[in-house]
Amino acid sequence: MFKSQALLTRVVWGLLLLFASYALLRWRLSLAFVALATLALSMAPVYVARWAKIEVPRAFIAATTLFVGGTLFAGEVLDLYNRIWWWDIAMHGGSAVGFGLIGFVLVFMMFQGDRFAAPPIAVAFFAFCFALAIGALWEVFEFSMDQIFGTNMQKSGLVDTMGDLLVDIGGALIGAATGFAWLKEHKIGGMTGLITAFVNRNPRLFGRFRK
Repeated sequence: MFKSQALLTRVVWGLLLLFASYALLRWRLSLAFVALATLALSMAPVYVARWAKIEVPRAFIAATTLFVGGTLFAGEVLDLYNRIWWWDIAMHGGSAVGFGLIGFVLVFMMFQGDRFAAPPIAVAFFAFCFALAIGALWEVFEFSMDQIFGTNMQKSGLVDTMGDLLVDIGGALIGAATGFAWLKEHKIGGMTGLITAFVNRNPRLFGRFRK
């Protein structure tokens, strides 16, 4: 599992493990917990994919690892949310794009890969709603962490939450539009390539797919 991942993914996992070990040696339990939680969450898609017998492109795992590491570890421990003004925008926008793509793939699987039976607008709309729902759940998670553990993930409270949701809307639109373009056989950089790679790696889930 470890060797099959991209070099960037393995480097991030290794750094998180080293930081957790260092924090434990210094008995800084809160930092160790954040590092180990980040490591576990970034590795979760790999185990879920193996359990579901799904082949996930390495680029997707790398992107997930960077997002989780950038949000929980770099954002909170290294305080990049306060040091870099656009960090929060990049994290929420990037994740929304990714979840928009995931939402598209999930609906496309329901059609078993029949791109002619799948209504592009309907599929794109579901992908948009899926990504936005995940963004809203993340805001609930931030609120819960602040209330239970006394963190400051919401920063300025309502203003931060609404700003994050607006960024999520923009990212979700991009992700949904990418899926729409793919169904229309248009190419948008490497994002439509991710959809193609996922479909090609999992032919049993897309039995009616025709190029």
